[in-house]
Amino acid sequence: MRILVIKLAALGDMVQAFPSFRRIRAAHPGAEISLLTTPPFVSLAKASGLFDHIDADGRPQTVLQHLKLFLRLRQARYDLVYDLQTSARSSSYFHALWPRRPAWSGVARGCSLPHANPRRDFMHTLEREAEQLKFAGLWPDAPTAPGTAPPPDLSFMFAEPRADQAPQAFGLKPPYALLVPGASPSRPLKRWPAASYGVLARDLAQAGMQVALVGGPGEAPLAAEIQALAPDAVSLCGRTDFAQVAALGAQAALCVGNDTGPTHLIAAAGAPTLVLFGADSDPRLCAPRGRRVRVLQRDPLATLAPKTVLEAAQALSFA
Repeated sequence: MRILVIKLAALGDMVQAFPSFRRIRAAHPGAEISLLTTPPFVSLAKASGLFDHIDADGRPQTVLQHLKLFLRLRQARYDLVYDLQTSARSSSYFHALWPRRPAWSGVARGCSLPHANPRRDFMHTLEREAEQLKFAGLWPDAPTAPGTAPPPDLSFMFAEPRADQAPQAFGLKPPYALLVPGASPSRPLKRWPAASYGVLARDLAQAGMQVALVGGPGEAPLAAEIQALAPDAVSLCGRTDFAQVAALGAQAALCVGNDTGPTHLIAAAGAPTLVLFGADSDPRLCAPRGRRVRVLQRDPLATLAPKTVLEAAQALSFA
């Protein structure tokens, strides 16, 4: 049996898809399972050991690239597809397979295993994907009530620690806090101000906690702004891969971050995590899940006072 799983989206969405990935693999132990995704998530998918093949060209840009993808999908002759992306793009792949369409779990019009809940878009990602697999006959006792789906299990990322995953490799020693000041550049309202992170980093350091700043190369200017107020903070921006971030999260005393992918990764790895939300996203639909997670929300997010965040972070880390 040949199965395709589709998940193209951002890091937080990929992290929250892992319970469904595991359920699909467990339900089809002898199947050949492929993942259609995008380049940033290939290493994460490979490390999980849940997929036999990974296609990273899931978001073609040109007409020729689209045609090549459609041809690959046709030639693969999948028996079953779990579309966990459930977007207009991924649904178009179903229509491109006419007239030989496989059994398809998703929201594409005419698919054989539709997630036919008209309120699916008002569910948290974890419960929504669990319910999609329930509708597909795969997960009869799926946790679909609000807040019931367990956090993703990412222990495979640090089950066999590498030397470059250890806190000492980055000059860190417990207790340390990870701050995640970035977010999608196209959604600036999801970012708590760097100056506020600077005040928080300074106060955490004064309380005896080492602070590290997590993000990609594009967050380096944010890190520099924070370090101007908290010179002892260590910038890891552009210096870590997903596995290193997860390993650091598993040993961190605290994480404070915006609603962005690394925060999801760190929360799922086990760090007590305080997530800061503005009005640009809804924590009821997408908040990270982990061993201990708390949400603070303000509209606009910039009005959230560093003192309020510090008090919530300390209560969380010492709970």
